[in-house]
Amino acid sequence: MDESRQNPDELLKVIRKEEQNRSRGHLKIFFGYAAGVGKTYAMLKAAHAAKRHGIDVVAGYIEPHARPKTAALLNGLELLPVLNMKYNGITLHEFDLDAAIARKPQLLLVDELAHTNAENCRHTKRYQDIEELLKAGIDVYTTVNVQHIESLNDMVASITEVLVRERIPDSVFDNADQVELVDIEPQDLINRLKSGNVYKETQAKRAVENFFTIENLTALREIALRRCADRMNILTENARIKNRSDYHTDEHILVCLSSSPSNAKIIRTAARMAGAFRGAFTALFVETPDFASMEEDNQKRLRSNMRLAEQLGAKIETVYGEDVSFQIAEFARLSGVSKIVIGRSSVTRKNLFSKPTLTEKLISAAPNLDVHIIPDSVSGVSAYREKKKKCENGIIFSASDLLKCTGILLISSLIGTAFEKLGFEDANIIMVYVLGVLLAAVITNHRIYSLISSIASVLVFNFLFTEPKFTLQAYDQGYPVTFVIMFLAAFLTGSLTLKLKNQARQSAQTAYRTKVLFDTNQLLQQAKSRNEIVSAASSQLIKLLGKDIVFYLAENELVGEPHIFSAAEGIFDESCTSDNEKAVAEWVLKNNKHAGATTETLSNAKCLYLAVRVNSQVYGVVGIVMNGQPFDAFEKSVLLSILGECALALENEKNARVTPSMPALLNTHVESFSDSLKQDLEKGI
Repeated sequence: MDESRQNPDELLKVIRKEEQNRSRGHLKIFFGYAAGVGKTYAMLKAAHAAKRHGIDVVAGYIEPHARPKTAALLNGLELLPVLNMKYNGITLHEFDLDAAIARKPQLLLVDELAHTNAENCRHTKRYQDIEELLKAGIDVYTTVNVQHIESLNDMVASITEVLVRERIPDSVFDNADQVELVDIEPQDLINRLKSGNVYKETQAKRAVENFFTIENLTALREIALRRCADRMNILTENARIKNRSDYHTDEHILVCLSSSPSNAKIIRTAARMAGAFRGAFTALFVETPDFASMEEDNQKRLRSNMRLAEQLGAKIETVYGEDVSFQIAEFARLSGVSKIVIGRSSVTRKNLFSKPTLTEKLISAAPNLDVHIIPDSVSGVSAYREKKKKCENGIIFSASDLLKCTGILLISSLIGTAFEKLGFEDANIIMVYVLGVLLAAVITNHRIYSLISSIASVLVFNFLFTEPKFTLQAYDQGYPVTFVIMFLAAFLTGSLTLKLKNQARQSAQTAYRTKVLFDTNQLLQQAKSRNEIVSAASSQLIKLLGKDIVFYLAENELVGEPHIFSAAEGIFDESCTSDNEKAVAEWVLKNNKHAGATTETLSNAKCLYLAVRVNSQVYGVVGIVMNGQPFDAFEKSVLLSILGECALALENEKNARVTPSMPALLNTHVESFSDSLKQDLEKGI
């Protein structure tokens, strides 16, 4: 066997990427380690050089830094008018994406790649604008500093003590066609700053004292150089795959997702490790029964951490269970994970008798795996306050649940009184109260009611059935022990019942979603026409999500008339099919990307729009009427699977419609042969 035989899957990826790059524009990034190194200046000089070679160059947006030498280089270049937008009484100047696409130059200059756009712009971030320009076939020059790269954000913040809010995914930097490092000595940059070539005098003085120190600039410069070297390694690896495909790695990095404020730092660290080892990267979330009662702030932070992991190239996975460490270890074993990355916040025990921490249990459950513990930036006091706040906000008192507990306690007391008159022993009466606590745990929604019922049961039993009666005293010396055992038995059985109830609810939900996916496959196989396919897929989406669906089929590279499917019979918001909503669907069809509500593109739309596609071929667009709440990871995974099945069904239907069947093809050939034979006989051949 040839040892250097190419891996067909990897080679196919490279070939597909090359095919896409032929029609796409090319991106060149002018990269620096700090403001003032000369990125915009270098970009404008390169633009003038391109113009001298006959290239159509337009300046789409240049940040007005008030630097004379930089401003002078704008002379002789065509400038696009900026987009003026009002925000809180202030006029903001933004890049006009539509004007740039309409002008469609060969080369467009767009400064500040990491910029966050104004609220009413199409995209939330400028790098998304540039992605659309590249897809339109326009070459782009842009600028960015090292502190704006997502995976380096925590590292830079630890050096400069400044947290940068505007960031770009690492993939934007790594996938650029060219990166030019604009580099000067740190001392030269400080001299340039003091001379007023970067900021005004007052700003320059403050910057030199706080940020532009030799130590900071040297460290940032080193990070920028290393990041460029990492990018070169990626390019070399791609070339190696294309030419030989004999290189592979068994490394698989797993990062654990949570709602912790420090989880973002852990994700970035794991992403850097995955890049350094050239390994697979997976982000795992273990959904416990307590997830349903998680407060809104924590849910938002968890969704933000999931989006960050996706941006950094991680595959998001969700598993379910009460024992978090066991679920992580089992997933790692089944998925071939070699390294696990986890935070340090749960490492230290408080005392000898404390429960083992998550890290200790994980190491015990997966002894053959490398567990990397990342320092946690959240202090112990902050963590305690967060936990206390969570406990305070997590307890929701309900009048109906309290009435249920009171009613169960009353019934238990009546049964206990009857047992006492019938001569039953105290142990039988105690079991009645334990059964009452068990029942309270089943019909209520929080562990606090099991605790309340347990305490109340002990007190009522003492009040009604121990001597002296109708007091909270007890003459028998053994009763205090009886009360403690009764309380523990009642509380533990109630807590276990509540856990089992939550796990059963969670399992039922997972089974239902899985059944919806399996049923979708069967329904789509039975569908004969496009309308039947659309109807089957939409009905399954309603079952999965419980939301209204708008389905647009692609017709001649445009969206057709909307197919409306309402979750509630006869109730549908007609504004979800307005011209503005249809325009978002057309953008999704054209760009083969999701947009609309809960995304960073055209986020003012009422629906979330997703392409129904097979690779680059889009067969339709589905709109899901959102109420502000994004989907969880498992729900999103099932949703995308249903859309994938729908796209395959539409593709098969198209192929069957366009390509004649074999019998029809044979009949055509026979008829053609018969006609030819008949003509030959008539000619006497």
